[in-house]
Amino acid sequence: MNVKDFYYNLPQELIAQDPLSQRDMSRLLVLDKVTGGYEHKTFRDLPEYLREGDCLVLNDTRVLPARLIGAREEGGGRVEVLLLKRKAADVWETLVKPGKKMKPGTKVSFGDGLLKARVLQVVEEGNRLVQFTYDGIFEEILDQLGQMPLPPYITHKLADKNRYQTVYARQNGSAAAPTAGLHFTQELLERIRKKGVQTAYVTLHVGLGTFRPVKAEKVEEHHMHSEYYCLEPEEADKINTAVKNGGRVICVGTTSCRTLESVGNADGTVTAKSGWTDIFIYPGYQFQVVNGLVTNFHLPESTLLMLVSALAGRESVMAAYEEAVKEKYRFFSFGDAMLII
Repeated sequence: MNVKDFYYNLPQELIAQDPLSQRDMSRLLVLDKVTGGYEHKTFRDLPEYLREGDCLVLNDTRVLPARLIGAREEGGGRVEVLLLKRKAADVWETLVKPGKKMKPGTKVSFGDGLLKARVLQVVEEGNRLVQFTYDGIFEEILDQLGQMPLPPYITHKLADKNRYQTVYARQNGSAAAPTAGLHFTQELLERIRKKGVQTAYVTLHVGLGTFRPVKAEKVEEHHMHSEYYCLEPEEADKINTAVKNGGRVICVGTTSCRTLESVGNADGTVTAKSGWTDIFIYPGYQFQVVNGLVTNFHLPESTLLMLVSALAGRESVMAAYEEAVKEKYRFFSFGDAMLII
């Protein structure tokens, strides 16, 4: 299968640069995965498509304000450090700019010395292991000094950090938001629960590999980055109860989907566990757990578009994307949504 099979033409002006003032007022394209038919709705209409006994699965990861701007202690040049993965208590794998100036031993100061860092070593893909020193609580200092690591296609400055968090975010660790969840409000979730739909939570800390382009020509040759996930026993029980009672499992976001398929069993149930997953889902994949998906509109030739195509069929998905472009839907992280059911 060729990566170019997942290309579509997207006018630049359809890339959403800012979130809407009301989360649940984005548009919703509803795609029937069996017939390929679609409807144009508003996100607030989502409960209409859910049934009593279904289970809606959400990713409760919380985005760290992981972009730090500082200065080298020797020479004073400006540097940018982006936190990727915590490797030890105060040691992080990071992405740095400019890389040439950030050799092992380099010391950096942030916020007039409120936070300091020293480069330990260069690791895979040119990333740096960095050790931080500070007084107080690291997360509080990060909230004070850090900026949200918005995707490269968003050029506007974010006025409110919370708009790049879901309303149910609680587990710190992501380098990017699980953006399908940005459309939910607490009121909408309450409406969904009142219909008799169970809500279950998984955690998958989204890595920046999400934004890396697929460089292989053949889809099968692409190697996925690994991301940490956790499914607690209580949440697994909710999902398994829905499955055993004939309910559907509907994931919010590709991250929730990848988590469940990583812990899924042949009978459609899931096993509570935690670990690292590099599962790559593309057309031909047989889903074990997931029946439906709430998702945003993804980049051309991306692994996320391939996952969506695995669930609903490449031709149906590409036709729906063509329709979304024609109807001027808003694309990517702050854009509109799609329900595949």
